[in-house]
Amino acid sequence: MVSAAPVTEAEIWQWLEEVPDPEVPVLSVVDLGIVREVSWQGGEAVVTVTPTYSGCPATAVIARDIEGALRAHGIAARTEMRLAPPWTTDWMSAKGKEALRQFGIAPPGASNAPPGAQAGGLVQIALPAACPHCGASETECVSAYGSTPCKALYRCLACREPFDFFKPH
Repeated sequence: MVSAAPVTEAEIWQWLEEVPDPEVPVLSVVDLGIVREVSWQGGEAVVTVTPTYSGCPATAVIARDIEGALRAHGIAARTEMRLAPPWTTDWMSAKGKEALRQFGIAPPGASNAPPGAQAGGLVQIALPAACPHCGASETECVSAYGSTPCKALYRCLACREPFDFFKPH
C-alpha cells in the first residue's frame, strides 16, 4: 500500500528515529548513525544503511524493522547496505551517546582512527571509560568483548559495578 499524500525525506527520517536498534534498544537506528541516506527510486523509499561492522548479526533484523516501520506509514520501502566507508562511532548522535550513558553503557568518545583510515585498520580501544553509574574514571577492562562484539566489559573500581563500554571505531 503506497501513500497517496507526498511524503518527504524529512518525514521518513523522523519515522526512522522511532526504529530501535535490536541490540541496544535505547538507541534508534538514526542515533546509532547507521542510516546513511534516504532517497526515492521508482515510488519506493530506499534507506541506505551502513552496519556497525560487516558481520553484524542484527543487520537482517534492522532491515526488516526499517521496512516494516515505513510500511506501517503506507510507504513502499527497501533497505540497501553500504559497507564503504565503514561505520564509525563518530556517526552516533550526541543524543544517542547520552541515552547509552543513562542506560548504563559507557558511550564512546571520538574514535582514534586516523582520517581516511581503511576498514580493517587497527584502532585501539580508548583509555578507560568513565563509569556510567557513578562517573568515576578509575575503571578497568575486564574483557575486550561485552554483551555484543561492539562493546567491551569494564568494571568501576570506585563503585565496583560492571558496565559495557561501546568501543570507538
